[in-house]
Amino acid sequence: MSDKVESTGMDLLKEIANVSGKGGLFRILKPSRAGVIVESLDEKHEKTLIGPTARVSVLKDVSIFTDGEKESVPLEDVFLTIRELHGEQVDLQTKTASDKELIEFLVKILPDFDRSKVYVSDIKKIIAWYNILSKYVPEIFVVNAEATEEAEVPAAEEVEEPKEAAAKKSSKKEKSDA
Repeated sequence: MSDKVESTGMDLLKEIANVSGKGGLFRILKPSRAGVIVESLDEKHEKTLIGPTARVSVLKDVSIFTDGEKESVPLEDVFLTIRELHGEQVDLQTKTASDKELIEFLVKILPDFDRSKVYVSDIKKIIAWYNILSKYVPEIFVVNAEATEEAEVPAAEEVEEPKEAAAKKSSKKEKSDA
């Protein structure tokens, strides 16, 4: 698994949320006085106002409990591992799969997940969310080469600017001495 999460579209997870009591995922559009306006990630793209008392979980902040050295693993890391092992779609049908099949699925993705804190219903959500994101927000899994290049370019320019500034200062100094 790669630690270069920032070079993918996974930053988009901060715009995607699960709303307790509502199926599917939602793109957060903007806050309003009465809550937050969201758009469903499906064919309908319905816009809805979610009230301030609703429990909204931003996927960027979701993590999976583990028994390992780390107490939890970010959901984005889990999604990237799923992508590596299963491609664009997880074919496991969550409605018909047995608990054993679902647990075996997550063991392949995250072998040290905490079995006392991660429930079968959580595994079903992970699979459903992954498939929704893969279908409706595929750019989330694309490696962003431009972001990597942009990060490198300013560093190179910063090195060049002091040389140019020094050259300009010395030429001004020469003019003032003359």
